[in-house]
Amino acid sequence: MSDTDIEDDKPEVTAAAVSEPDIGPEAEADIETTDTAAEPAKSAAGEKKSRGPVLSGLSMPSGLSMPSVGRRGRIALRAAAALVLAASVGSTVFYFQRSTHDANLLAAQEDARAAACKYAPVLVTYDAKNLDAYFGAVLAGATGEWRTQFDNTSRDLRDVLTQGQVVAKANEVQCAIRTGDENSAEAIVVIGQTITSLGTQGKPAPGQLSMVMRLERSGDHWLVNKLNSPLVAPPQS
Repeated sequence: MSDTDIEDDKPEVTAAAVSEPDIGPEAEADIETTDTAAEPAKSAAGEKKSRGPVLSGLSMPSGLSMPSVGRRGRIALRAAAALVLAASVGSTVFYFQRSTHDANLLAAQEDARAAACKYAPVLVTYDAKNLDAYFGAVLAGATGEWRTQFDNTSRDLRDVLTQGQVVAKANEVQCAIRTGDENSAEAIVVIGQTITSLGTQGKPAPGQLSMVMRLERSGDHWLVNKLNSPLVAPPQS
């Protein structure tokens, strides 16, 4: 066999056969899987880089970041804090003043009630033999309209009590404030009274008087400026 025949029998190797090796279907699938897995990794890496700063262990959503407050923002925050503080202080002062006012009102009403309870026995306790002390005590606790009224009728009252030889003593007294504020009050008073006179033939006769007193504050004292009640009702002799 000649050299020419051997050369003719060798297979031809083309450039296409060398540069593009034969790849089967399974190999192509592996390559596609590898490329697909690489894409999420790249996407995750890109997303991690694009996330904003972490605040208290929580990352900001993608595409968001903490806003810059700036000078105007700081001023606005301080103003808001000042308003909240002022509102809190104002509320505290309001409730404190209201509580103080309520306490003062209750104290004033109690003082007025006590004054009414103290004055009522003075009104209904007298002795015809010593009326000067009685008139002086009544006037000491009176003011305004009531003082003028009692002073104007004291002469007639003296004559009635003296002629009837009246002696009166106070018994149980009950008082209550109907209305009032820190400087004035209206009290309802019910008081028992025992009267001895010529009309009772010298025997004690029980009775009861009810009255409405109008009181006003005068310094540290409460005085009666108006009184609606029959002062005395001695039996006819």
